[in-house]
Amino acid sequence: MSTQENVKELISLSVQGRFLEAIEKFYAGGASMRENNQPPRVGLAALLENERRALAYMARLNTRVESQVVDGDRAAIHWIFEFTDPQGIRRRLDEIAYQLWRDGKIVEERFFYDPAQRSTPLTD
Repeated sequence: MSTQENVKELISLSVQGRFLEAIEKFYAGGASMRENNQPPRVGLAALLENERRALAYMARLNTRVESQVVDGDRAAIHWIFEFTDPQGIRRRLDEIAYQLWRDGKIVEERFFYDPAQRSTPLTD
């Protein structure tokens, strides 16, 4: 499959809430993920562990994509995550994921977002 096709399938799985399956399918064994300027998490096991921890924090999650761009082996996805935390507070995370793909797998991904969003409740 092309990078464009892989990105579409990754998005489809994620929008369905199948994040762990998406990571297992589309991330290389030595892949890295980085939040803004934080040190990267490296390795498939670390990526899956972090995703499980994040999902456990959310009582409810709605995922959508505003846009996506694929250029060769690079992709950018504009994600909107709306979630409810265990205390019932709704929040939104608006982020860009910038990915490097090799041989049908993501080898490097960096997320860009305003960290203040994580602690700001939705009022609408």
